[in-house]
Amino acid sequence: MNTETAIGDAEMPTPSLLLVDDDRPFLQRLGRAMESRGFDVTTAETVREGISHVGQKPPDYCVVDMRLDDGNGLDVVSALQDKGADTRVVVLTGYGNIATAVTAVKLGAIDYLAKPADADDVYAALMQSPSDKADPPENPMSADRVRWEHIQRVYELCDRNVSETARRLNMHRRTLQRILAKRAPR
Repeated sequence: MNTETAIGDAEMPTPSLLLVDDDRPFLQRLGRAMESRGFDVTTAETVREGISHVGQKPPDYCVVDMRLDDGNGLDVVSALQDKGADTRVVVLTGYGNIATAVTAVKLGAIDYLAKPADADDVYAALMQSPSDKADPPENPMSADRVRWEHIQRVYELCDRNVSETARRLNMHRRTLQRILAKRAPR
């Protein structure tokens, strides 16, 4: 569904945006926020759905989470590149590291944002000029908060199984239990 928007005297097509993320509440919030900013939004919760949308009609813009339940979000970016699409892609991840950022950029992503990212951050990344340099974050997460977020993500991936989470994190189970019982650091 591609609607037309009047800009001046000329009719301009509404830019299409594909959002791929397995966090449904986040996906819905971001979708509504981006629609209010003038995008025709399509959402997908899996890599397979995202690739299917790309195969039907590549979007003008795409925001994709790095880790999805059924695989790696970079497969969607790769499908866009294989299709020869001129799509501006932003990759989101809760696990920012240099190797995955480099891979995302090599596959054609224009930016790489760490979660939690809000709609303003995503919009700014999609709309930035290629010559613009990103400003450093005003209030970056503390190292304790990044560690806590990582532990929470692994805990969820292990279906909230403390013993399995402790094994994967190479951590004593009781230490993990104490961390999980505390509030999130700022």
